[in-house]
Amino acid sequence: MAEEAAAAAAAAEALESMSVAESSTTIPSTPPLSVSAEQRFEIVRSVGEECIQDEELFNLLAKKPEPICYDGFEPSGRMHIAQGVMKAINVNKLTAAGCRVKMWVADWYAKLNNKMDGDLKKIEVVGRYMIEIWKAVGMDLEGGKVDFLWSSKEINSKADEYWPLVLDIAQKNNLKRIIRCSQIMGRSEQDELTAAQIFYPCMQCADIFFLKADICQLGMDQRKVNVLAREYCDVIKRKNKPIILSHHMLPGLQQGQEKMSKSDPLSSIFMEDEEADVNLKIKKAYCPPNVVEGNPCLEYIKYIILPWFHEFTVERKADNGGNKTFKNFEELIADYGSGELHPADLKPALSKSLNKILEPVREHFRKDSNAKELLKRVKNYKITK
Repeated sequence: MAEEAAAAAAAAEALESMSVAESSTTIPSTPPLSVSAEQRFEIVRSVGEECIQDEELFNLLAKKPEPICYDGFEPSGRMHIAQGVMKAINVNKLTAAGCRVKMWVADWYAKLNNKMDGDLKKIEVVGRYMIEIWKAVGMDLEGGKVDFLWSSKEINSKADEYWPLVLDIAQKNNLKRIIRCSQIMGRSEQDELTAAQIFYPCMQCADIFFLKADICQLGMDQRKVNVLAREYCDVIKRKNKPIILSHHMLPGLQQGQEKMSKSDPLSSIFMEDEEADVNLKIKKAYCPPNVVEGNPCLEYIKYIILPWFHEFTVERKADNGGNKTFKNFEELIADYGSGELHPADLKPALSKSLNKILEPVREHFRKDSNAKELLKRVKNYKITK
């Protein structure tokens, strides 16, 4: 028990060394010195809400100095804060723990899924805009451990390697199993899918092996196709299965919204939203007094504010209890659930913290002519489902 406690303390210290100073507006990226396998595991594991399997992840990190993590995104419109900030935090944790991150710019997939009306030129513009955001918010792109790979270019350059793999995956799975993966496209099994959308899961499953990924670091909504990849390993008798590290999905800001929606402006905060926009959206967000479950404002604090600043300060008048700084989420929800902390105090504090994170992004898109032009074009595009 003493050894476990010491390992946990060391891991916490390693994570703390990656924390953001109170006055800072960038994400830390310098790796802790002399990080053990246990510390690396704690850092990487903190990225995921679920891991399949923990033991496999630990063994991988103990044996391989630079594991390959696969992440990806469809260029499908403006970027919301979960995709922008949470992904940057997660990627910087992975690189600080020694991982190499391959960011799959899924332009062909956006076309298959009819994003931007399937127009590849528009899709490319959106992809470039998204990369600009991650640069501005502080994703560590200087150390050479993050590679943005455009699916169309990579697949075309190694077509003889890629397409036989896709076809083999398609051949070894029935249609019902593939349709169960439709969630990865933002679809449901009941939707009327095009033939292109049926092919999509087979390609995404192939990507994992094509990119030689050790870890699939994607959202919980991508879990089914990652499990498909592990099942495929069983079929082809491959021992080394990709490890699935699925991160939490932030809900929309309105009541009952399981996910943020790019088509509903009040559902999510976009990375280049002005300060007034952020304030208005948080003001209108669902946040009933004393209600912890299903409260999106509390989720924002848990998954964005606390990982970024490692504290959350509420400013109140003395007769309302005075200012209070929360160092952990448990303390926060205890106060909120009891009524000690009221939405009228929590919401302005949340808005202030979010605006502090987003200001460098706004500044970049105001001053950088290339970024400004990309944003202008993306805002003029029609979002298609």
